[in-house]
Amino acid sequence: MANHLELLNELQQLDKVPSLERLRAAQKRRTQQLKRWAVYEKEMQNKKRKADKRRTVNHAAATESKHHVSFAASVALLEASARNDPDEVRYLLKNNVSPDLCNEDGLTALHQCCIDNYEEMVKILLNRGASVNAQDNELWTPLHAAATCGHAGLVKVLIQHGANLLAVNSDGNMPYDLCEDDPTLDIIETAMANRGITQEMINETRASVERRMMGDIQELLTEGEDVNHQDSQGATLLHIAAANGYVQAAELLLEGGARMDLRDSDGWEPLHAAACWGQMHIAELLVSHGASLNAKTFLEETPIDLCEDEEFRAILLDLKHKHDSIMKSQLKHKTSLCRRTSSAGSRGKVVRRASLSDRHNLRVKEYETEAIVWRGGREEKEIDQENNHPSNTTVTVVSSHYFLDIHCKVLLWVQGHLPIYLFLLLNITSIRFLILLLQSQKWLVLHG
Repeated sequence: MANHLELLNELQQLDKVPSLERLRAAQKRRTQQLKRWAVYEKEMQNKKRKADKRRTVNHAAATESKHHVSFAASVALLEASARNDPDEVRYLLKNNVSPDLCNEDGLTALHQCCIDNYEEMVKILLNRGASVNAQDNELWTPLHAAATCGHAGLVKVLIQHGANLLAVNSDGNMPYDLCEDDPTLDIIETAMANRGITQEMINETRASVERRMMGDIQELLTEGEDVNHQDSQGATLLHIAAANGYVQAAELLLEGGARMDLRDSDGWEPLHAAACWGQMHIAELLVSHGASLNAKTFLEETPIDLCEDEEFRAILLDLKHKHDSIMKSQLKHKTSLCRRTSSAGSRGKVVRRASLSDRHNLRVKEYETEAIVWRGGREEKEIDQENNHPSNTTVTVVSSHYFLDIHCKVLLWVQGHLPIYLFLLLNITSIRFLILLLQSQKWLVLHG
């Protein structure tokens, strides 16, 4: 970069040169100035960026020194157990973290290790005081989990630490109910035999859950509480009884006014739950009380659609067929009764209107005219025969008049109680009968 003296010398020299050369020298000098300015600006920007970066790093370091990321103890323990990290688990337990901490589903670290078959971790947790009979939200114990997965080694460890062999989950199943692995099942059944567990004890334990539920229901009914209360998932007591096959509890609920059409958050009615979990007796009970086999969930599924057991499905289809037949028969009978009542009422009104006035008098006059006509043809003969047979003639005339009077009354009554075509037929028949009767009376008079 030129100093002040150099610039002065350059100006003195430029005074001696032509104007065009002075202009070119000025442009050259200006270009050099702009280049130097650009370099200077770039250097300043670099310095600023470095300073900003230095400040950011220092601020981050200061912030990190003040704030540390931390997790809940339950999360840390469950995460370490799921990673099968014995050292981390021991460290947490030594720092007074409870081994029975659970997540939102009620699963403890022991549950998780029994599912994943981490035998060493299970022993660490049990030795640190973890509850061997801890239950999750669906009442599953670690033994339920190990038995379901067929982890024979873990089942032995849990039984040695006093696991409850008769623990019942929310579905009413014990560990041996869920075990499909034969060696594991042998271990459980052997342990049950060693503890003296009998079938009666098993049945008693299963029934105890329903008895407790029935006690709670009876208490609700006594206090006048609503048995149709729905929980956060929309399930009612009848949903629970249906899913678990608690027939007596369901009967008690139905007697107490439990509704069968209430839906849970999935649109399931109690009958859907009974069909899904194969509770045949509950399904029959609900259908007999009017539950619909055509009811659909929010996914358009009927109870029959949710039934996986073919035998049970056949029973439900049979129940549906019988129910539909009964409903059709009742509807047909009801419609038939309505038609008969309507037609009979209409006919009765018509007959009643006519018979109250003109038709009665008209029919009486017709029958009287008919009687006179029949009498007119015989008056002369009866008068001629009166001297010869006065008693018979009197009897004949009296009987004829009496019979004609009764005949008119009978026809009046019949006309008001029979359809018109039957009345006409009967009228014609009665006229023929009168003719025969009068002819027979005439023969008796002549030959008597």
